[in-house]
Amino acid sequence: MRTRVLIILFFCASLFQTSAQCAMCRAVLETAEGQSAAEGINDGIVYLMAIPYVLVAGMGYFVYRKYRTLKKEG
Repeated sequence: MRTRVLIILFFCASLFQTSAQCAMCRAVLETAEGQSAAEGINDGIVYLMAIPYVLVAGMGYFVYRKYRTLKKEG
């Protein structure tokens, strides 16, 4: 019963439109002159999003290489 209520609340909450930008960012990005700023902010978001994936992939490669080396020795 409790999980059903949580699922219903989750779906109801997901129907609302949310804004993830601060007021200043939104004001700059909505102006016609702020297109270069919008591109810069989008590039920054992609850059910040990509770094954790690159780090995790690097760690995964390191673990894979270490595991493979230990398997060849044993």
